[in-house]
Amino acid sequence: MERVLVVDDERGVQESLRMLLKGECDVAVAGNADEALACVDAAPPDLVILDLVMPGRSGLDLLSELRKRGIDAPVVVLTATKTVATAVEAMKRGAADYVTKPFEVDALRIKVRRLLDRGALEREVERLRDEVAGRHRLGPILGRSSAMQELFRAIERVAPSRASVLIRGESGTGKELVARALHEHGPRRDGPFVAVNCAAIPETLLESELFGHERGAFTGATAQRVGRFEAAHGGTLFLDEIGEIPPNLQAKLLRVLQERTVERLGGGAPIEVDVRIVAATNCDLEASVRQKTFRDDLYFRINVVPLVLPPLRARREDVPLLVANVLERIAKETGRPAPRISDAAREALQQYGWPGNVRELENAIERAATFAEGEELGLEDLPEAVRLAGLQEAVRRGQVPFDEAVARFAGGLIRSSLERNDWNQTRAARELGITRRLIKLKMERYGVVPPGTEPDQRSDSNTD
Repeated sequence: MERVLVVDDERGVQESLRMLLKGECDVAVAGNADEALACVDAAPPDLVILDLVMPGRSGLDLLSELRKRGIDAPVVVLTATKTVATAVEAMKRGAADYVTKPFEVDALRIKVRRLLDRGALEREVERLRDEVAGRHRLGPILGRSSAMQELFRAIERVAPSRASVLIRGESGTGKELVARALHEHGPRRDGPFVAVNCAAIPETLLESELFGHERGAFTGATAQRVGRFEAAHGGTLFLDEIGEIPPNLQAKLLRVLQERTVERLGGGAPIEVDVRIVAATNCDLEASVRQKTFRDDLYFRINVVPLVLPPLRARREDVPLLVANVLERIAKETGRPAPRISDAAREALQQYGWPGNVRELENAIERAATFAEGEELGLEDLPEAVRLAGLQEAVRRGQVPFDEAVARFAGGLIRSSLERNDWNQTRAARELGITRRLIKLKMERYGVVPPGTEPDQRSDSNTD
């Protein structure tokens, strides 16, 4: 609901305006400029009704202060007949309109509604302009949600610095994409971006991967090798899953970050490296510090600027945008038009919790687009867990009766098991923990028929 701030030192005027606008908008009141500024700091208003004559700072002074603070909400000034000239001055300073006291109720209500509608329209136009300009995207990262917009702003603020950044987020949220965005929007964009997954490299090889080695440094070191730090010189080194670095290597990593030099294994001369460190983790590093499995001094060194990537379930409004992006990419790769998404499938996609986050969503859409028949992706093309989420929401909204939902779920469960077992009823029954006779009865009850099978052949599906 839109928020209107009434600034007037007369309690009677405050209450009159509160009653007048009750039900149409949320009304906050202030008796002077200081109270008004406190209200603005708590929650920016969509419109201000401002008395020009007040004790202390005048309405004109407050109007100027609001504009200095970047509050561009329309202002309607209240003025007595004798001070109309002051109201005109207020208009010159940016007020949208004025009303003389005693004001006519309907006329004021119409002015307020008109200005609120205009403000809403201007905000929508601005939103669409940002969208057309790509403000729902920062490089390869997509998001219209407030959480992602805030992340975009944080990336743009942090990218120009050389401060170390620690990206937190669940698996599949796109932490490496954020690291690349920091690199590409900073002064090191022309330098190398080197990524290391610390969890994917065996502990015995990780030191050599990071710092390099000289020929003969250990068995099998038949040639000199440049480490990832040297490879990232002048650019950015992304240390993914940094919480998996073993304790004995954490001390060496800390020394490199402090001294900005590395020593290759088997070498004695320090080599200067100029790299920006961006690290990422999906584990609780603070708990690791408490448990003494991760050094606290290294933690403080990498956690200069923390960035948090929200899970997809916390920004469901971004799901349609992500789905459209995957389908558009598939269309470009295949040279075919992007398939449409049915309403039921779209609802299910937004209701599902996506424990695997964006990666799981992309995989689900790619699979659905690969196997879907026709020009539309339906609910039946989506993974079983996603279909169930859509079914639960349909029941909650009263769109599907409970008994029908149970039948759909049971039928889907049986069909999925049969598909996994090449429609072998015996193996599917064993997987589901029921008898072959019962699975045949359930197939008939729920209309589960093998592909290409005639209705009167249902009971003759292949067996062992």
